[in-house]
Amino acid sequence: MASRSCLYAYFLLLLVVFQSTSPIKGNSLPPPQCRRVLGTSSEVIQFLLNFLYLEANLYLYASTGHGIDAVAPGLIQGPAPIGAQIANLDATTRKMIEEFGLENVGIIRAIFETKQVNPIQGPLLNLSVEALGGFANAAFNAELTPTYNTYATTINFLPAIAAVNSFIRQYCVGMLPHLANDDLQVLGTKILGTVSARFGALRTLLYLNANVIVSPYHFDVATLVDRIAQLVNRLAMCGVKDEGLIVALQLGAENRTTTNVIPGDVNSLAFSRTEREMLRGFYGTGNATLPGGIFPHGVNGELAEEIVRERLS
Repeated sequence: MASRSCLYAYFLLLLVVFQSTSPIKGNSLPPPQCRRVLGTSSEVIQFLLNFLYLEANLYLYASTGHGIDAVAPGLIQGPAPIGAQIANLDATTRKMIEEFGLENVGIIRAIFETKQVNPIQGPLLNLSVEALGGFANAAFNAELTPTYNTYATTINFLPAIAAVNSFIRQYCVGMLPHLANDDLQVLGTKILGTVSARFGALRTLLYLNANVIVSPYHFDVATLVDRIAQLVNRLAMCGVKDEGLIVALQLGAENRTTTNVIPGDVNSLAFSRTEREMLRGFYGTGNATLPGGIFPHGVNGELAEEIVRERLS
């Protein structure tokens, strides 16, 4: 059974990479709150750095108890995260999450080595149990008792990091067609491939555990993933782009399945997100100019400054 699960995961990784890099053509101009913030290729990649930094620290602290500075001292300057801690993960998941964190260190270094993207200071991250648990409360519109602890178990951890990865993947999908610089477009394509492969791995693990109860609560993994997806969509304000592991038949691929390991639109193409959608979600405020949540002081870079300056909530 273990070998079949691994083979299943492998094919899903291939699927998600090819699905994510499919051309995306919009049929109409999106509403104002869902439009991109115009910027150069360098500025678009620079904005992404905020979230690669988040992922690197979240993965590395959870798997090793140490952040990006322990792996690559001085790569990014900035304050230490608030409340980050090692997670109670099973051995296999721990190694996988550590690998993901290390990969992000390499991706950040590769961006800087292009000499075409101005470095940013790492934003302050709030990775505390309380901050991350706040998203679970919002997802269920209730104060969960005890406080939801993302670091408590593998089952607690996977839905949270899968949601983070999904958002970052969607930004990569959205930014790629707008990278006019050839070198940065090649780099962006490679980044999307890596992030998409992680997405497939994480969603596979979630699907395999869909019916597991998240202790000490009375909901299962599938319910938690669905509620988080609904929360993200409400906060981002630009339609249904995150989905649960199980969907109604009319929403499944070709209207023939209720499984939804890899979410996609009506043609099974990957959803994309803009800068403001990213901030509305990660801030947890539904407002791209009102920091909070994981980024209590906001994110950094030229596009982030423009969003504040122009009041692009």
